[in-house]
Amino acid sequence: MSWASSLPEELVCRPTGLIFLTGLDVTYNAVHKSIWDSFCNNRRPDRVPLQFQVRQSYEWYIPKGILKSGWMKKHLGQVPAVVVVFYDLDWDEGMWKEKQMECATRVEIVRNSLQGRGTKVCVVLIQKAAPLPPGEDVVAAERAAALCSSCELSAKHLYVLPQTDHLIGYTIRLENAFYELSQAYYHGESRKVKSHKDFLNRTTHQLLFVRHQFKIAFFNELKQDTHTAIKHYKQAYGHVLELRMHDTNILENKNIAGYINYKICRLSFQHNAPLDGIAQFRKHIDFFKSRVGIADLAFEHSAWMSKQFQVFGDLFDEAIKLGLTAIQTQHPGFYYQQAANHAIARKHLARGTCKALTSPLSPDPLESLANLDFYGQRPWRQGHQSIDPPDQQREKEGIAALQAQELKEDHSWLIIPLLNSAVAQFKKYKSLRMKRFLMVQMGEEYFHAKDYQRALMLLSKVTWEYRGERWWSLLTSILTTALKCAYLTGRLQDYVVNCVELIGPYTTCSVEEKTRIQMNLLRVMSNDAPDAEPGLDSGCVEKARSLWTPTSEPFVFNVEMQNIVPCVECKARFTSLTVAADEEVGLEVYIRVRCPFPVRFSKVSVSLNNPMYNQYLEVIDGHGISAASEGESREGNLYLVPGTTRRYSFSFLPVQEDVGSQLEITGVCVVLGSETARCGVMTWVGAGGDALPPIQTALTLLPRKLRLHTIDWDQIDTDSVTKIVSRPAHLDICLQHEAPSLQNEFYQIRVVVHNREDTAITNVSLCVTVPERDDFDRATHLSVDLPEFDGHVVGRLAYIDLGSLEPAAETAKNIFVKCLQTGPKLITFQVDYSIDVKAKGHVIPCECSKLESLTLNTVSAFEVSVKLMNMKFETIEAVQAEEPFLLMPELKCTSPWPVDIQDSDLQLNSYIAKEDETKSQLPGVCLEKSECAAECYCLTSANTVPASVNLGSYVLHWKRRQSDKAGTIEHPSVTSLFSLPTVSVEHVPLSIDLQLPAFGKMKCLLPICYMITNRTGFPQEIEVNMEASEAFMFSGNKQLTYNLFPLVAGHVSLPKLHLNMTRYAGTMDPIVQKMLPSHIFIKPLGKKQPGEK
Repeated sequence: MSWASSLPEELVCRPTGLIFLTGLDVTYNAVHKSIWDSFCNNRRPDRVPLQFQVRQSYEWYIPKGILKSGWMKKHLGQVPAVVVVFYDLDWDEGMWKEKQMECATRVEIVRNSLQGRGTKVCVVLIQKAAPLPPGEDVVAAERAAALCSSCELSAKHLYVLPQTDHLIGYTIRLENAFYELSQAYYHGESRKVKSHKDFLNRTTHQLLFVRHQFKIAFFNELKQDTHTAIKHYKQAYGHVLELRMHDTNILENKNIAGYINYKICRLSFQHNAPLDGIAQFRKHIDFFKSRVGIADLAFEHSAWMSKQFQVFGDLFDEAIKLGLTAIQTQHPGFYYQQAANHAIARKHLARGTCKALTSPLSPDPLESLANLDFYGQRPWRQGHQSIDPPDQQREKEGIAALQAQELKEDHSWLIIPLLNSAVAQFKKYKSLRMKRFLMVQMGEEYFHAKDYQRALMLLSKVTWEYRGERWWSLLTSILTTALKCAYLTGRLQDYVVNCVELIGPYTTCSVEEKTRIQMNLLRVMSNDAPDAEPGLDSGCVEKARSLWTPTSEPFVFNVEMQNIVPCVECKARFTSLTVAADEEVGLEVYIRVRCPFPVRFSKVSVSLNNPMYNQYLEVIDGHGISAASEGESREGNLYLVPGTTRRYSFSFLPVQEDVGSQLEITGVCVVLGSETARCGVMTWVGAGGDALPPIQTALTLLPRKLRLHTIDWDQIDTDSVTKIVSRPAHLDICLQHEAPSLQNEFYQIRVVVHNREDTAITNVSLCVTVPERDDFDRATHLSVDLPEFDGHVVGRLAYIDLGSLEPAAETAKNIFVKCLQTGPKLITFQVDYSIDVKAKGHVIPCECSKLESLTLNTVSAFEVSVKLMNMKFETIEAVQAEEPFLLMPELKCTSPWPVDIQDSDLQLNSYIAKEDETKSQLPGVCLEKSECAAECYCLTSANTVPASVNLGSYVLHWKRRQSDKAGTIEHPSVTSLFSLPTVSVEHVPLSIDLQLPAFGKMKCLLPICYMITNRTGFPQEIEVNMEASEAFMFSGNKQLTYNLFPLVAGHVSLPKLHLNMTRYAGTMDPIVQKMLPSHIFIKPLGKKQPGEK
């Protein structure tokens, strides 16, 4: 049927204008060869679409009939739109007359060969030199006119091609000229066809309406006017739908409709109108899908439908490659799938209706099948358009011949490429379920095509998804086909895998079918040949039997059980999540089978991440696979009854090297068969598990009644990891200390270790660590035995040797902690030791460890506040350069323990100095909690000092008061530094000092003197006056010396001295008042004693 449904090559190709080039000797003339190459080679997409041919002679075919099978081919490759005559002739040719006559003769020969067609004829003169600009070469113009006259050519049809380096440029210009001529030719041809319309009638010329519109559209395609072409193709298609259709012409009508539909869809995609193309195709299919034709040739209709979908899918895919965007619900995969479905229907129809010929037919009705005059007609009655066939007997013979020819077709190899294309499309657009469904169909077609290897490979790829989605009926069908493929190819491993899964509880096979499969499985593993699967071709079965002959060589293969849903389930677990180093590791393996009959395995083994334990984790059955009893053997019993869970227990002692690490179950193996013959190793990765994860429902949560000594499979957890931990340490760690600790002091912790073991312990060591969680933890220093600190912080004391300890003995160590920051600190104390332990008659050397943690809170011993005061003991915010001021540190004890102050001092900035050699006033002072102490220093600043300066640090030497307990170690003193404040320094242009006695007496002379110092580098003018006071009478001189006469007693205000500087007007008086004392104490007059004068 491929002859009637396939599209001819001339229909599929892109129509381009045909140009014949004559007069070129491309074989022997190098110049002509280069001209031909410039036209035909390396044609870029931007050049005009033309087809060139070199011709030496012409044989033209006059068209006969309607849409003849050779009509498109004739206009694409035989009837040219333009004939170009190339001729070597220069304008200065000496033998001009002779050459002119020869050229005219060649043109005349070409015209005669065209037999009156409208093909355009033009002449190209090949010349050696480049032509002069138009109007400058008079000789050339005269000779060109003479040549056109002799050749009967228009001047527009005469061209010159000079032999220069720019040949390709001249070639492109010629191409454009030829392209315009070809468009004029095809436009004229389409007009000729249109002119026939007036002579047609609807009664007898229905076919001509289709033919004429098709020809007009095709000529417009050759003209590259695709929009006009698609308009006429649509008109032609409309005329096809109006034709009378009956059994004798239905095939021709469908073929012509298919050709026109192809053209419409292709041009729609080309015009970026995919929706129009899809709508046209749906209309096409809806109209013709029910027009089957002759019932005995129904397979032809399925073949035609399949081809329509395939061709449209190809067009759709090609448009996508050129930039069209498809979606998941509309892409070429659906059309390829429908094409495959119709191909499958064709196969079924062929098998149901076709019969082979009993004897050859003479004459052969299909003799002219390859040389039909018209598209889609029967070879034995070409040109016949009536409803009834002309010869009924001949018609029957033709149908029989077509049926016999259809039987020779291998339909599977037609279906498989279509399915493959559909799979690729559904995979591209992520329609995974459709992809799997089509892969199953492909596998079945490979099976029908007897390519069992590929069928098995494809079916194996899709079974995993069907298992996960629990499509049991589909999975059963796929596994059944895969089992047949495995049998026919002799693949033992695949055969066993499919058997193990098919006899499981999830497949939908009948009990009888499962029983047959299990018997075959036992035969295979017993080194016998299995029975053939039902429904197989007898010839293939005979071939397969030779592949299953028993062999003496062992064959061992693996079965990955986690990839299938088998009839055997396995769970392994450790009996405890942690195991001490002196205890046995317990491990249990649970196995159950869910097949029709009991199964005997030959070996069960467990693998751990440490292979040295694997030798203790094996069970070997001494019976053969065919043994049918549950009798015990010396090695073990692996006879499993369906539905009954069997448990196998193992135990072993861990090695010392595994203490602190994890043991993990890496795999479980159950061996079926004998290692000396056929042996299947069923392996589970990890600790195994259910063949299929159970679905939680309300019923599964209800308690179930179990028989006594019955194992509930669903309650078994797969604990695949256990940790080997150190043997528990039997000793006590006592930490003796007095919390909290004080910042920067050496805090003593006494660590006492007491042995609670029944035997002596050796290699006892202590490790003290401050875990480093942040920078805060890196400010804690540790030392052992002696309080030492060299500036380098030690955060870990490792392997402090404590020697050996007898039972009930104890030892102690002093640890000193120096915390440089306040807050809580975590300190760990770990004691490690060695001990020999007896377990099951073995002496096991064990390393034990005991860990104690201590959270130590550190507080500051003091809170320090600093006051700045002037010489009047008034609080100030800023100091004045070169003026004395007072610094008063005040300590408040925040330690819960008494603190002895040993010394204090100031570390002053270089700009600040002490006014005198004042020593600390605090040595020997002991402060209890919340008690305070203070001292005072007189300081002064330099003249050249910044505007803001940090005073320095206050240094305090102290230590905690020692207790009188025995064994107390003398602690070194602690030095604490407290930052002094930053003060602003004011620069004043002068200073003033008042010299006066400490007190005065009423009505006694009180001399005072003001000393004024200029601190600037320039002379200053000042104005001084003394304010009157009711408490004093006074007099003075120019040297600022005054004599005061007190008039009242008590704490009396001194007369105020007002000072003003000319350069700093109005600013100095407030500063001066701060520098001077404001009051003085005046004693009153006492009573005279008797006898006193």
